[in-house]
Amino acid sequence: MSLPDPARRFDVDAVVLDIEGTTSATGFVVDVLYPYSRSRFAALLSERSGDPEVARALAQVRELTGDPHADTAAVVRTLDAWLDEDRKATPLKTLQGLIWAEGFARGDLVSHFYDDVVPALRGWHAAGLRLYVYSSGSVAAQRAWFSSTPEGDLLPLLSGLYDTENAGPKQEPESYRRIAESTELPAARLLFLSDRPGELDAARAAGWHTVGIRRPGEPFFQQGVGDHAQAGSFGEISISTTGSST
Repeated sequence: MSLPDPARRFDVDAVVLDIEGTTSATGFVVDVLYPYSRSRFAALLSERSGDPEVARALAQVRELTGDPHADTAAVVRTLDAWLDEDRKATPLKTLQGLIWAEGFARGDLVSHFYDDVVPALRGWHAAGLRLYVYSSGSVAAQRAWFSSTPEGDLLPLLSGLYDTENAGPKQEPESYRRIAESTELPAARLLFLSDRPGELDAARAAGWHTVGIRRPGEPFFQQGVGDHAQAGSFGEISISTTGSST
């Protein structure tokens, strides 16, 4: 096996992971999870309207649409439209996360990971690296995703979860500064893995190391990742940290 390219060797303390297109197939999210949530928006809004997270998401939808009196049917139409656009709206992601968490808990859903991902995560964790997730999907969705995998519960490998609500938009450098502050690590000790060039640009602007993950069949594969280091799998990335390497 050939050694990793020097451009893909890093001395860091933590790796922050995108999900869609990076750890997992975008197609699975779009073809399996999106329809699952679409079919359950109305039931969630009617059955759990008193849930604080649901109530907050409802208020956010009404605020974003400028319709403070929108009823459940109108809110569902908005959610469906946002889903069609693949819009990264925080209330949409919150409600999807709640629905998916229920689906994973019932066993209706099992998450997807590329074959190279879980062995790498276990190896990095064993080597002393901290692992975090930063996804447009809500923290609830991330927690369900990593706890219901074909490889079992992977949540013990993770030190923290970030989304657009607790960190901010993924293409703004300030979001990455916020995450660095939360982890109490210098920006130069953080490595971000994503398939989206705009996210990689924002992380680098905040002082992070970056690697663009390029997997055939993913939406951003042809576009590429600009001038960031590139890898076709996690196995092509070499990471060392204090007293250990992998």
